[in-house]
Amino acid sequence: MSSGTRAAATIDDLYKVDGKAELIDGRIVRFMPTGRKPGRVAFQIAIRLNEYAGRTGRGEVYADNVGYTVHELASGRRSFSPDASYFLGPFPENEMRFLEGPPTFAVEVRSERDSGKVAEAELAAKRADYFEAGTLAVWDVDPVAEVVRLYQADAPTQAIEFSSSDVAHAEPAVPGWRIALIDIFKPTQREPSP
Repeated sequence: MSSGTRAAATIDDLYKVDGKAELIDGRIVRFMPTGRKPGRVAFQIAIRLNEYAGRTGRGEVYADNVGYTVHELASGRRSFSPDASYFLGPFPENEMRFLEGPPTFAVEVRSERDSGKVAEAELAAKRADYFEAGTLAVWDVDPVAEVVRLYQADAPTQAIEFSSSDVAHAEPAVPGWRIALIDIFKPTQREPSP
């Protein structure tokens, strides 16, 4: 091995990383923390998904920074860490480990850096990876424009767009689940206590 060649990173290496990261093409790709609104929006989506999972008794919901490992995809990707997700299983025996397999439904909430041609291409590539891995639906959430774009595995490049005044869904991944988008985009700021 030459001095310029590095061994490809593995899932075991990913376990050693502090903070949010994914394994793509043998490299650990780290993600910067996000801001208040994207974080709050992702959390509100996870809360409402969790209510659905509790009501139906199906699947589990995860907030940001949960790892999913997948077989190596055409892009070289081996993992995902969506901003919110819904997963039907199977669940690992060791509950401290990453989930094995793709999320059934993945939510990607844009941060302030996620605009422009480069960001659009990266988001489209990640959606393609989700669908290659077996994810059924992906939400691309833009908290600035207050828009959700639903992409589905059977039409992976065609978006169904919902605005903040709409009731959105994540069919077929989360059957029957509906969410008023005003509830995830509205501010939750409260006056400080005296």
